[in-house]
Amino acid sequence: MSTSHSIAFIGTGVMGRSMAGHLMRAGHTLHVFNRTKARAQALLDAGAHWHESAGRAAAEANFVFTIVGFPNDVEQTYFGPEGVIARARPGAVLIDMTTSSPLLARRIAEAAAVRGLAALDAPVSGGDVGAREARLVIMVGGDAAAFQRAKPLLELMGKSVVHQGPPGAGQHCKMANQIGIASSMMAWCEALAYARKAGLDLARVLESIGGGSAASASMNNLAPRALRGDFQPGFYVKHFRKDMRIALESAAEMKLDLPGLAAAKKLYDQVADCGWDECGTQALYRLYLAS
Repeated sequence: MSTSHSIAFIGTGVMGRSMAGHLMRAGHTLHVFNRTKARAQALLDAGAHWHESAGRAAAEANFVFTIVGFPNDVEQTYFGPEGVIARARPGAVLIDMTTSSPLLARRIAEAAAVRGLAALDAPVSGGDVGAREARLVIMVGGDAAAFQRAKPLLELMGKSVVHQGPPGAGQHCKMANQIGIASSMMAWCEALAYARKAGLDLARVLESIGGGSAASASMNNLAPRALRGDFQPGFYVKHFRKDMRIALESAAEMKLDLPGLAAAKKLYDQVADCGWDECGTQALYRLYLAS
């Protein structure tokens, strides 16, 4: 029988609650915190233990997982007076699965090491469906020994768990992922806008191009939702805009020009200006419906 761990999970939103559920179902004891307690209720009903702060949850665990919204949320979760680094048990492994800044990931790793903790940055790709079905792609930066300790737990949530290198490397890999998605989102939206103007049946178009060279995970997962008028978030526009901003800032630090990413960010800023920041990323298609 595998070892049962005491695990803290901070952030039980669209993706986090499914990810935490996989850990519970594998027999691990779960300690949870979320800014909105109601979003953790299903986990609490299943036996998870509620705590009033991230730090209090972390104090009960030898592995601490976080998946929150924005880099400032990550900073507060880790560095606040009731934060993870101040309260975590010595020897604990801290695993931030938020898509955040590579620089912040390195700061967390350095501060954790001072307290005898190990920290990994482990952002994910796969959205709400990948989280529910434990098919996430998990990109990990940090100490190799800490990665090996955490890997069996990460494999409960993902189909691909790869150590990318030192602290911050997981976040850099996720930026590369988001850069690729940004262009693919524009691609299928423009393909369907063209087919619509040509008077084609869009479901039939997707049946053809979704199985050919133009296909992408974004097209096959999100275009059908958009055509049904389903703009509910599997991944929020507001979070994607945050990711693109981080990627553009990181690219600028490396003196790298990314015109495709810049174009996608401009379009998604228009999506936000239309009031669709709380929608899923497939809301980009709504811009094309107006043209």
